[in-house]
Amino acid sequence: MTTVGILYPGHFAQDDYPRMEILLDAVRLVVHHTEVADDAYGPEALLRTGEPGRLAAGVADLQRAGAECVVWAGVAGSFLYGWEGAHEQTRALARAVGVSASSTSFGFAHAVRELGAGRVAVASTYSEQVTGAFAAFLRAAGVEVAATTSAGLGSAAEAAAWDLDRVKELATAADRPEADVVLLSDTALHTAGHEAELEELLGKPVLTGNQVTVREGLRLAGRRAWSPRLGRLFAGREAPPAPVAVWGEGRARAHSGRGGGARSSDVRE
Repeated sequence: MTTVGILYPGHFAQDDYPRMEILLDAVRLVVHHTEVADDAYGPEALLRTGEPGRLAAGVADLQRAGAECVVWAGVAGSFLYGWEGAHEQTRALARAVGVSASSTSFGFAHAVRELGAGRVAVASTYSEQVTGAFAAFLRAAGVEVAATTSAGLGSAAEAAAWDLDRVKELATAADRPEADVVLLSDTALHTAGHEAELEELLGKPVLTGNQVTVREGLRLAGRRAWSPRLGRLFAGREAPPAPVAVWGEGRARAHSGRGGGARSSDVRE
């Protein structure tokens, strides 16, 4: 049994995680809900979700639960810190919890690479300003962004209230013929178990926030898991591609003396 710790902001689409736990074999997803004083989708409110004190408050619970790794599931509360800031965020988290740590933002970059995609289209619930910051983060990771579409929602509660039809509308609006993959970046959207249906609709892989969060945790734990309902990212049973020495220019990695050495996400710069 692999235990993945999830730091999830607030209470919006957290029920995606027990659903994925059922769909995956021998995977335990332990969710700690971090404090969200304001669920607004303005940049300042989103940045506050990723403050060190908010993330550190969940460390003890995840340690007691035996988490083998930890993923911060606040997407905008990661990429809005910028490429270097997001690395420092996960480095600090890794040092605090004593195991490998990453975030959903880095998970998207890793998942795109795993699928061998060249270009992506971003389907965002956020404003154009925040969506642009996500596109910039992806480009810093070496991902080519073909197009972005912004729904301009005002809060996580609004995103959580969307049904599957609304999610499909956003994904369809964002898709472009030149895009190899469509990204639905928000972990407040209910998408777990609908990825294969979304992929059938678009005829290409679809990456969603909560799906990618779990995949990133399993990557850190060195574990493979499969479920066709979770889309192409979880569909193949072949071995993962061999790691490359360089992806872009350099990489960021953290080390700690605790627990045999903790590290942050190893996305290449």
